[in-house]
Order: sequence, then structure tokens, then C-alpha cells
Amino acid sequence: MDKISALDNSSDVTKHLPDDIPIALRDIPSVAPKPTVDRSMLMAGLTTLGAIALAAGILVAVQLQRSQQAQSSSTAVAANSAQSVTAANPTASPTSTTVNADTMLGHFRYAEATQSELSSVTADGSIKMRKAAAKAYQEMEAAAQQEGVSLVPLSGFRSLTDQDYLFFGKKAERGQVAAERAKVSAPPGYSEHHTGYALDIGDGAVPAMNLSPDFENTPAFKWLKVNAPFHSFELSFPKNNKQGVTYEPWHWRFVGDRASLETFYKARIKK
Repeated sequence: MDKISALDNSSDVTKHLPDDIPIALRDIPSVAPKPTVDRSMLMAGLTTLGAIALAAGILVAVQLQRSQQAQSSSTAVAANSAQSVTAANPTASPTSTTVNADTMLGHFRYAEATQSELSSVTADGSIKMRKAAAKAYQEMEAAAQQEGVSLVPLSGFRSLTDQDYLFFGKKAERGQVAAERAKVSAPPGYSEHHTGYALDIGDGAVPAMNLSPDFENTPAFKWLKVNAPFHSFELSFPKNNKQGVTYEPWHWRFVGDRASLETFYKARIKK
């Protein structure tokens, strides 16, 4: 609203305004007459002040609205920036960043399979593996037999008690320090054999080379090297492996399902 409009409107309003001078002050003969105030000038002044106050109020309101809009825009920009930074640098989940730091002497810790999860791979039931691994091994052994190669299972699942003897008992018998013994046998609780997925394999035609680095020269090893992956088996400790374990051409593990794959590959430290 401009000043001229405000003045025009205010003149109409003033016609209806009551006289704000008390009647008691009008007729006092004994009091000298006071200077007469020009009523029209007074009303014009008041109207002007009102218009100025109104304009100032409108200006303040406009400035406040602009300030609020600017603040909202700043908040939105900050939020968008934060989202962009989060998208560029997502926080990793515990399952993607957590690593298996529980290692000992180059061996990873493994849980012990329960008896109900195991199945025999030999006729006498002396050697067992997890059911899926046992089935896969028996199929692999049969396939090798058809090609004239004799695969012989030597050791499958081992309990903590079994591994305790193989590590501490043999270490004492041979006078080995722990680090030396760990190169050929894992400490109890850290052997792949606890999982029920690992198997030591020999050659039935050349038993003298079983559990020896020379096993790599047998028909059994040469057949395994080519055909084992077709049955979901792989060599656990090849030459110069990152764990620092002595080369074991006879030690193979099953990685043919999700559980076995996660057991050996999920969240490991790269050495």
C-alpha cells in the first residue's frame, strides 16, 4: 500500500472516529484559552505515522520471509551435500569389513563339525566327512577308478582331541618348537580337518609316497590336479602358500556348496 492510498482511506475512517478530548475540558471560562490545534493537520500526521508503521511492518515481514526461505535453501543444500558424501563413501556393513583375525601360527580357527553332520567315505566308517563332501568324494573316487587311478582316503574329519595329539604329542616326540610343528600340523582348533570338509588322499598303487611331498609324482596326484575341480575339491596348501604351511599335495578340501565356501573364504586376512 502506498502513502497516497493510505491517506485517502484514512480520511474516510476519521469521519467516524469519536472526539478524544473529554467534554469536561471544553467549557472552563476561568482558564485562559489554549492555542487551538489544527485538527486536520493532527489527523494527517497520525495517518502518516500509521502508514510509515504499516510500511515498516510489511518490510520487516518481507525480510523475515526472505530470511526463512534462505535458511530453508541452505538446509536443503546441506542435506543434499551430506547425502552425496554418504553415497560416495558408503559405510561398510560388519559382514563386508569384519575379518577373521583369529589365527595362530599361520592357521585359521575352525569350528568342529558335529557327528550328525558327518557321513562315512569308507566301508568301515573309520573316515568321515560332511555329507555333501563325502558324496562328492565317493563320486570322484569312482571316476578316477574308471580311468585306472586308485584314490585312497587317509584322514577326514578330526576332533579336537585327535588334533591335540597330532600337534602337541608329535611335537614333543620330535622335539619341535611350536612354530616348526605348525608348518606341518595345525594346532587343535585351527585345523581344516575339524570342518569335515578336508581330506588327506593317497595313491593305492604307490602307498610309500602317501603323506609325502613326493605324492605329487603319483598317478593319483596328477589325476587330482586335472579332475578334482570338476568334483569341487581343491588343494589347500599348494607350494608357497600365503599361510606359510608346508606344501601338502595330499591335503584337499571340498568347496562345493555355500557353507564350505564361506568356511574357507569368507572374511579372511590377506597375508
